[in-house]
Amino acid sequence: MLNTFFKLDQNGTTVRTEIIAGVTTFLTMVYIIFVNPSILRETGMDPGAVFVATCLAAAFGSAIMGLYANYPIALAPGMGLNAYFTYGVVLGMGYTWQVALGAVFISGILFVILSILPVREWIINAIPKSLKMAISAGIGLFLAIIALKNAGIVVDHPVTLVTLGDITSAPALLASAGFLIIVGLSARRVPGAIVISIFLVTGVGVALGVTSPGGVFSMPPSIAPTFLQMDLAGALQVGLVAIVFAFLFVDLFDTAGTLVGVGYRAGMLDEQGRLPRLRRALLADSSATMAGAALGTSTTTAYIESAAGINAGGRTGLTAVTVALLFLLCLFLAPLASTIPAYATAPALLFVACLMARGLAEIDWDDVTDVAPAVVTAVSMPLTFSIATGIGLGFISYAVIKILAGKISEVSVAVIVISWAFVIKFAIV
Repeated sequence: MLNTFFKLDQNGTTVRTEIIAGVTTFLTMVYIIFVNPSILRETGMDPGAVFVATCLAAAFGSAIMGLYANYPIALAPGMGLNAYFTYGVVLGMGYTWQVALGAVFISGILFVILSILPVREWIINAIPKSLKMAISAGIGLFLAIIALKNAGIVVDHPVTLVTLGDITSAPALLASAGFLIIVGLSARRVPGAIVISIFLVTGVGVALGVTSPGGVFSMPPSIAPTFLQMDLAGALQVGLVAIVFAFLFVDLFDTAGTLVGVGYRAGMLDEQGRLPRLRRALLADSSATMAGAALGTSTTTAYIESAAGINAGGRTGLTAVTVALLFLLCLFLAPLASTIPAYATAPALLFVACLMARGLAEIDWDDVTDVAPAVVTAVSMPLTFSIATGIGLGFISYAVIKILAGKISEVSVAVIVISWAFVIKFAIV
């Protein structure tokens, strides 16, 4: 039944491989069920309710992506978007979290409309191939800096922005060992190399006292404090238009970048560099945003950590469904899930980053008008800590460079429209 529904044979995979891939993706993104409540609680939201909403939103979004779109891409509340929700909208502009949830819900409705109209699909398919490859590599570099940060190998610095951390610390050493284990096992073609590394590093961390083992079972908190608490009337105020637009814009291009990046890594792009069944994937993403807002969390979006599961062999929606089930399990096994530390999942992200960086090899390096925008795109993502910003700078530089070089015929109407939209966004935000 699973083989028929998910087309496992057609995609060259098995149930075992898909489940391992799902577990791998889950372990690299499970941190969100702890980080998201800690961020949103600063708005006055009940952290227990947000914890439950986060688990349910991730489960719903991942399940829809797997069952409807048949893609191995998991969804959960987005990290950058939850920060904007808290520090930008609520604490920065003074709106209530209920109004902010209403804005997220309305942006979700707009996502659905754009997905049905095929505007989103048209926009994503209009991305030039060189930018698509740069987006894939840029996401890899973005994963790399997240991994090094989580491991404590790279830290902030008031003068140089970033610098070397304490590489003699236990987390940094364990993360480094985990990375070497993954590379070594992968070179030997050992199945589940990433999962093995995560459990080994966690086990050693617990044995050394670096990580405290959590409990096993706990009943989930009540979701009542946030469930259906969004203020739609308040979100329809004229002043909220820019906020709704921001949620829409950032999620649109974060999702676009993630789908293109992980799609390329999984070999899912066609000859024109397009992603099949894209509309279904976009509808799954936009539906998850609406569901997440109703449950009580910020925008739910596709996760770049899905690349870890894809590298472990995930090729169908069964991977995403596995992630969904594990997030549901987290409702009762939160203490156990919290035992996995960031330094144990950092090696997986760094390893995937190494593999995704090869997208730069697909660029025509003899054409400087392709190379320059591609490098701008790839470098901007990790340095601005934003996929959407990297894509925006890439589009703008691509359009301007091509026009200045006398290659205006290579610039589609979609590219020009998107570039101007980004110019406006950067000018007013």
